[in-house]
Amino acid sequence: MMRPRVTLCFAQTLDGRVAAVDGSSQWISGPESLRFCHLRRANSDAIMVGVGTVLRDDPRLTTRLVAGPDPLRVIVDTHLRTPTTAAVIRDGAGMGTLLACTAAAPLERRIALQECGATVLTMPEAVGGGVDLATLLAMLGERGIASVMVEGGARLITSLLRTNLVDALAVTIAPIILGSGPSAIGDLGILTLNQAPRLANVTWTTYGTDVVIEGDLVSSQ
Repeated sequence: MMRPRVTLCFAQTLDGRVAAVDGSSQWISGPESLRFCHLRRANSDAIMVGVGTVLRDDPRLTTRLVAGPDPLRVIVDTHLRTPTTAAVIRDGAGMGTLLACTAAAPLERRIALQECGATVLTMPEAVGGGVDLATLLAMLGERGIASVMVEGGARLITSLLRTNLVDALAVTIAPIILGSGPSAIGDLGILTLNQAPRLANVTWTTYGTDVVIEGDLVSSQ
């Protein structure tokens, strides 16, 4: 089955951190690169995040900083932990939100979120647990979604990279050094430099004090 084009889009510090030790991440990037991110959203059919991002940051996932349509919001949420009070659900936002869970999600959570207007899709479980992302992307493709922008978190980004489901990256690098804190990408099982995927067709663009690196992901396999 055809799947959408998947682009990872996130902001990090010079030393690769996406948040401080206390979890604070707003705002690593400046206002100019934040507008770039919202423009990216407006040019995508869907924006995808993991439930951890929803619980930690309560993002709206809209294009409020630029002119353009809001993309479909896709939340990867194995056990449907997204609260009905989340910004992606409340005040009618649920109508534009799709939650992907597994059969492990409680029935009462499905009902509560669907009553808020959200679409809940039950996906097969991936090897090792969690939502089968390849199946989810294929189902999004069947629904006419041609492009998906993934903003986080680290578990979702890492899983997509490990399963070769990423086509491009747009990474904002801010002139900040934290020294510690979480990074956007976890262990990919890469043991040597020759195994590392690389970017092709790379561009570097300055937005305020930030630099955005964009390119197509070329797998080493």
